[in-house]
Amino acid sequence: MLYFCAEMLQICSILLAALLDHVLGDPAWLPHPVCWMGQAIACGERRLNRGRHRALKGGLLAVGLILITFLLTWGLLRGVSALAAACALPAWTEAVLQVLLQAVMIFFCLAGTTLIREVRMVFEACERGVEEGRKQVGRIVGRDTGSLTLHEVRTAALETLAENLSDGVVAPLFWLAIGGVPAMMAYKMVNTLDSMIAYHTPRYERFGRLAARIDDAANYLPARLTALLMILVVGRPGLWRFVRKFGPCHASPNSGFPEAALAGILDCRFGGTHDYFGVTIQKPYIGQTERPFTFDDVVLAAGVNRRVEYVCLLLTLAIRVVLA
Repeated sequence: MLYFCAEMLQICSILLAALLDHVLGDPAWLPHPVCWMGQAIACGERRLNRGRHRALKGGLLAVGLILITFLLTWGLLRGVSALAAACALPAWTEAVLQVLLQAVMIFFCLAGTTLIREVRMVFEACERGVEEGRKQVGRIVGRDTGSLTLHEVRTAALETLAENLSDGVVAPLFWLAIGGVPAMMAYKMVNTLDSMIAYHTPRYERFGRLAARIDDAANYLPARLTALLMILVVGRPGLWRFVRKFGPCHASPNSGFPEAALAGILDCRFGGTHDYFGVTIQKPYIGQTERPFTFDDVVLAAGVNRRVEYVCLLLTLAIRVVLA
């Protein structure tokens, strides 16, 4: 019975978090745990990414930060219950505190609204000129943007919209459904590690190796689920053949699948060679039709993202109910 009540509280938290994400996105004025995660990673990288045994030191940093994130989240949630018991608070007060705390944590892990907003802003910036577009897309991509054409800027934005539908919506909800809020927060650390130190460059090749492998494993099922849901929400199941063909055409074992799904939906081509930290990285193409992008494309892609998010929320709630 107590376990059932805990799961019902978490369901309330999920619904509240989804509402907050839709209303607020990621406000710049609000302190964000991902910033703290990034600071911890950057501090560890500066101290450890030197000398011998870089792969070992980078691996220990990654595993340590993931475990610390999981345990801190679990401890904080347990701490609310312990505090409520110590202060002899009524049961309803503890329930409210648990719902609010979990909702805030889940909210911080969801990036659906912010992602759509940022990609729309890239397309709007492109209307003002290529320099504006490069500056705006530089906020959401890891590649070097200084020499991108307008078409490449728009392409980068749409690729990010597809990839981060998995990383910023589906995967966090997947891990929430499987392991609760601590697993969701731990995934966020995994994803932040990957975005900061898992690059195939001389500086990060060895140091970020294990972080990259952990991210690959954590996103293996969510990435494919994302692609499947994208296809289902547009009612074109035949696109799965397209995804199976082009999904593996990516340096990442996962990112290609949602990108291939969006390329199939938009009938376009993603991928190609890009520069990261001054190093040229060769990437295969995903899709076959090279064509200019318009604002209609981002409207269609954003609509797909929203529908996938709604379906994934419903699936997450259903799983938590079943587990209860």
